[in-house]
Amino acid sequence: MANRNLSGMVYNDVTGVVHGSLVQARDVFGGIHFHEAASLPAPCQLPPRPRLVDREATIAQLNALREETTDVPLTVLLTGPVGVGKSALSVAWVHMMSPNFPDGQLYADLRGHSGAGPRSPQEVLGDFLHSLGVPADLIPGEPARRIALYRTVTRDQRVLLLLDDAMTAAQVRPLLPASSMSLTVVTSRYRLAGLLMQGVRGVYVDRFDVEASLALLRDALGSERLEQQHEAASEVVELCMRLPLALSVAAARLAARPSWPLSEMVTALAEEQRTLAALTIGDDVALRSALDLSYRALSPDAARLYRLLSLIPGDRFGGDAVAALAGISKMESRRLLGELTDANLLTDIPDGRLRFHHALVRLHALQLVRAEDSEAQDLAVGRLLAWYLATAACAERRLRPHRTRLPRDAEPPPAEITDFGGPEDALQWLESERANLSAAVSLAHERGREVTAWQLADSMWALFLFMGHHGERVDVEETGLAAARACGDPYAEGKMLNRLGLSLHALGRHDEAVARFEEALAIWRRLGEREREIGSLRRLGLVDAGRGDHDAAIARLTDASVAYQALGADRKTALALIDLAGVLLEQDRGPDAVVHLERARQLLRGVDDAYNRARVGIFLGHAHAGSGDHDRADRELHAALRAMVELGSSEGRAAALEGLGDLAERTGRQGEARRRYEAALETMGQIGSIGYIRIKARLESLGRNPKVRRDK
Repeated sequence: MANRNLSGMVYNDVTGVVHGSLVQARDVFGGIHFHEAASLPAPCQLPPRPRLVDREATIAQLNALREETTDVPLTVLLTGPVGVGKSALSVAWVHMMSPNFPDGQLYADLRGHSGAGPRSPQEVLGDFLHSLGVPADLIPGEPARRIALYRTVTRDQRVLLLLDDAMTAAQVRPLLPASSMSLTVVTSRYRLAGLLMQGVRGVYVDRFDVEASLALLRDALGSERLEQQHEAASEVVELCMRLPLALSVAAARLAARPSWPLSEMVTALAEEQRTLAALTIGDDVALRSALDLSYRALSPDAARLYRLLSLIPGDRFGGDAVAALAGISKMESRRLLGELTDANLLTDIPDGRLRFHHALVRLHALQLVRAEDSEAQDLAVGRLLAWYLATAACAERRLRPHRTRLPRDAEPPPAEITDFGGPEDALQWLESERANLSAAVSLAHERGREVTAWQLADSMWALFLFMGHHGERVDVEETGLAAARACGDPYAEGKMLNRLGLSLHALGRHDEAVARFEEALAIWRRLGEREREIGSLRRLGLVDAGRGDHDAAIARLTDASVAYQALGADRKTALALIDLAGVLLEQDRGPDAVVHLERARQLLRGVDDAYNRARVGIFLGHAHAGSGDHDRADRELHAALRAMVELGSSEGRAAALEGLGDLAERTGRQGEARRRYEAALETMGQIGSIGYIRIKARLESLGRNPKVRRDK
């Protein structure tokens, strides 16, 4: 049984470097993320609970819906005009409900009206599955399979979802959990009839009444100031059309000017709305006028930054990226971001970054930058892309130090380079910035910065190897390939063809992968790049293995190892041998696999690659266990476990730990096997994940089959 799973490691280490969970999670040892100190907590992704004014009646309506719905999943759709406070109301209510949902509280901004474009259900599902404990390499790329897995994982879970700013019913449907114990809250400006026809309960959120509007101003300005200027306050309320967003923006400006009479705000708002009346209608007049007044109250530097922030391709941004965008120091960036936050134009989010307070605020800033910074836009975008490229390249070097001769020179390096303490920090940054990096690749391509686009796409490969995101990486690499072709660089084109081929192979799209690898092969032969030519042939061998054609895979991988050896490429020779050994183990040819693994170990002794040396030990442990040499298997697996602990690789520790559990089961030590599996099960932290289900099945199998199983 262990040998059957080893082929996954053949396919995972396709470029000969550390792959994170992809290396050892899927088919080798169960995809366990082993954390020795504590199990993973259930996800709790809700934004901070806001302070609500009024809304008691709507909260009561929501509570009633919750109480009367018991045997089916409850989905509530909050609709209403822009700026009415749907998001704040939804966040406040789900916080009230959260104690009833211990298995997870998930949040997604669907960006229905964001300048960054709406999020795809497939992308959100990938994030949700990962948060619920599914190892990244087990998350399918195909939309239908991803939806099916999500429904399986959430089938018996008490989960709560908040889906903010939906554009269409089609964007929401795939995200609805299967459990009757679940609760989903959706916000949208639109009455999504397709959802309501399916039984989703609709709740309309209206604008404030006069008293609630005055209460919001009172919270911001104080009772004394409001009572002394009650008439002017009432006029502000009406000019803001009793919309919480417009009132909040106006209140932020008034709070920053405690000596400013409210009557001056009335005059300013009225004048703004007369100017805007010919250009906008309805609620937009109140919102735009409030935003214009707040904008003009900013310092010149903060106003410039406000405009430039609308150019960031993603919807969240940190201080370092902002500093690069504006060409200012990180300290100055923090100061100006604080000014914009105080003006209620930006909002802090839990991970330390910021976003625009509302999609309309971003659009307001975008209109301003187009009108006032037409010539400076390209310079600002260039600075931002340069920072993304330099920082992604730095993270890449931390994660994959063996990648050499990589061009990352499309943009001049930023004045202040962001560095990382180690691989864990680098991977965390790449994952947190994934949406922005993907959007930056597209932005560079759209603006004709083709070299930047393909180099940035290539620098993201380490992220995709470690974290999966199969469908998204295909999109990124297709853009990177188009950019490489547009700049007429055959070297870049060959690299992006290889990257895209590997991504397609990971999705099981073998015919497409072969086509890309063969295109790359033709380029390398034309350029005389012998080592890269061998690499493309090796990748074709991996596709053969993926198709189940083991004989063809063995032939290609054998040829690749011989060819690498002729070039003196010891590390790549070793990795080809590891791949070859995995295919041999698939055919129960353990003694032959051991020969190749021992040779790979010897070649890796002179290479700074402790991780792959430990991988060799795990393979050898399984090979010796399969052939009955249990003592040697035990030594190999324990040594590999120690190495993975020293390296800080949780995925590697988990792989070695489950390997030891499998060895204990082979030798009839059911008590030890149970302890190993239970420890692994505890580290999963999420009931319902694929790894959890599989290891639990092994535990149950131990109980059903008490007979000692010994290998001959």
